[in-house]
Order: sequence, then structure tokens, then C-alpha cells
Amino acid sequence: MGGPVLNATYLTKYLAPDFDTLLVVGEKEDHEQSAEYLATNLSIGYTTIQGMGRAINPASDYFAYQKLKKLIRDFKPDIVHTHAAKPGAIGRLAASAAGVPVVLHTFHGHVFHSYFNSLKSKFFINTERYLASKSDAIIAISEQQRKELVEDFKIAPADKFRLIPLGLDLDKFTNNIDHKRQKFRQSFELEDDVVAIGIIGRLVPVKNHYLFVKAIKHVLDNTSKKIKAFIIGDGETRADLENVAQQAGIPFSTEKDAHHPHPLVFTSWRSDVDTIMAGLDIVTLTSFNEGTPVSLIEAQAANKPIVSTRVGGIADVVLEGETALLADVQDGETFSNHLLQLVQDDTLRQQMGKKGQEQVLQRFSYQRLMGDMSALYYELLQKKKR
Repeated sequence: MGGPVLNATYLTKYLAPDFDTLLVVGEKEDHEQSAEYLATNLSIGYTTIQGMGRAINPASDYFAYQKLKKLIRDFKPDIVHTHAAKPGAIGRLAASAAGVPVVLHTFHGHVFHSYFNSLKSKFFINTERYLASKSDAIIAISEQQRKELVEDFKIAPADKFRLIPLGLDLDKFTNNIDHKRQKFRQSFELEDDVVAIGIIGRLVPVKNHYLFVKAIKHVLDNTSKKIKAFIIGDGETRADLENVAQQAGIPFSTEKDAHHPHPLVFTSWRSDVDTIMAGLDIVTLTSFNEGTPVSLIEAQAANKPIVSTRVGGIADVVLEGETALLADVQDGETFSNHLLQLVQDDTLRQQMGKKGQEQVLQRFSYQRLMGDMSALYYELLQKKKR
């Protein structure tokens, strides 16, 4: 579950009773995990807009726009707050057409580089500039992201932006850790001395899982320690990643196997992320582009050290050299050596994990998010009354 889904569901749940919120979602792609369980766990309802998926489709997008505009006119909200690219575009256009008093958008990431060719990227940049003119405020979730949006891509003037970091329910990553760790490790037949390394997220090109496979190969070739690597998630690059692992000589098992004797496991989607984090020893991220990666916040809450590429808002989430070892996105050698260093050094893993937990529990709680967002809502509403 990424930042947009978690942010929207937590706001829906925890801004009550001050705000009466209608949660509106789009359709998921075939390779994406359903978020229905999250809404069920939080006891909140939601409305799905048919046709509002990730891909651009003029016919279905227009249909979704009309449906959303009608929904907004029926609900008569004081505020429409959008998250992610497609809902952000259709939602703000519909809210503007329906005369909603306050319209705002949260950038959880952006698609302005490493996703598309230069022509398509330019189209998305110009589209976001137009949508910014329809917004009363734009929320960035990290200082690095705000800087990129204002200075590099010139989406809107600096005074239109607010910095509000993500807020998450981190309690589950600190409770019943021993039990969860034992459960995870027993299910994958991990002995106590096996160092478990994980990467969590969609298997898509921008996430660059190929670097993870390359780094695991480097560790296997250069350590006498027992390791087990986990690719947690699914998506369009999975088949290719399996081929790459096979060509690199890394035996692997999958979620369909009853036993997992090999050094690499493809688990597909799993919703028990707190159990996964408890069972792992190192958490990694290899992306070309990131906003604020939820998995790295959760990893630190669970006392885990991190090896990551140095992109997007990652530097605003971790403390480089203290809770995470970072490498430039094109520097696979340094990334691989960082991972090997953490595998080899038990004491360093423990020190970095402890420091990470201390810093994220203070900065990324959902309670802090509710306070920040509520204050911004009231500020924008008050301006409209003047």
C-alpha cells in the first residue's frame, strides 16, 4: 500500500467527527493489490468511480469526470482533496466545474522523470501547471519534493505549496515483534542465523528491481553468511525479473511453492506488512524516482536498517549514514557494497535500526498528520469566507 491510499484512508477515518468525509477511489490495475482490506480494517466506506484507472483513456476518463462531477454536486463538499496523478487531474477538474469552495492536491510522487519519454513528460508537467491554477493549495510531503516542484518543474509559485509529511499508523510495527518475527521466519524456513533482505513495492520499471537482483548476486558471491532475499509485490516486470535472476544463477521460489530452500523468494502481494518487517533484517529500495516511500518509514518503525538509492524524498525520510546507507541511482557498485556491509556487520544493523525507530515515530505518526491537515483545511476555508 502506497502513500496515496494510506493518506486518504487515514484522513477519512481520523478526521471525523470534525469533518464528514466521502472517500472516492478509482479502479485498480490487474497487477495492483486491492486496498479493500484496509478500508474494512478501518471500518470506513468508499465509492468507486468506474473508468478512473492509471492509464490515460479519453473516453473512460471523460466518463469518470462526469460521474465524479455529479457525485460532487450531490454531496456538496466544502473541500475536495485529491491524491495521486489521475484522481488529482479528474478530481480537481470536476471540483472546479462544480464550484467547490476549496480544492487542494497532495503530491505523493510525480511522473516528471524516469517514467516516460521527454515529450510525454512535458505534457504531464504542463497539465499539472494548469491543474495548479485550479487548486487553492498544493501539498508536498517532503522538502526535496517541494523544491523539485517549485524550482525544477515550476508547477506553481512557492506560496501555493504547503509541506505536510505523511502520517502513518506505526503502532503495529512496534507491537508483538517477537511473535511476528517468528511467524514470518518459520513460514519461510529461516534459521536464526539467516540474514533476511527485502524489497517491497510494485514490480514496475521505475522501481528498478533489477538493481536489487544484481546486489543480491554480489552479496551471495562475497559473503559466507546465510542470506535469504524477498521480492515482495507484483507487477509487469515480474516475469522478466525471474528471468534475470535465473540468468544470474540465483535459484528462487515463489508464493506457489510449499517450501523455500533457495536464496530468493518472490512472494507476490502480501497485506501483513508488519509481520514481514518484523521478519526481515534489512530493507532496501532501488527506485529511479520516489516521493516519500512508505516502506522506508515502516521499516524504520520496525527497527530495520535501510539500503536505498538517493532519489526524491528519501533523504527527508532517513538519516544518511545513521539509519540508512544511500547510493546514487546509477551507482550499482556502491549500492551492492552497502548491502554487503550491512549483511556482514550485525552490530551496525542493530545500531541503525534502533536510530531509525526513534526518529520516525516522532515525525510520521497519523496523529501529527491529522493535526497538520485539519489546520490547513480551516485556514483555507477561512480565507474563502473573507
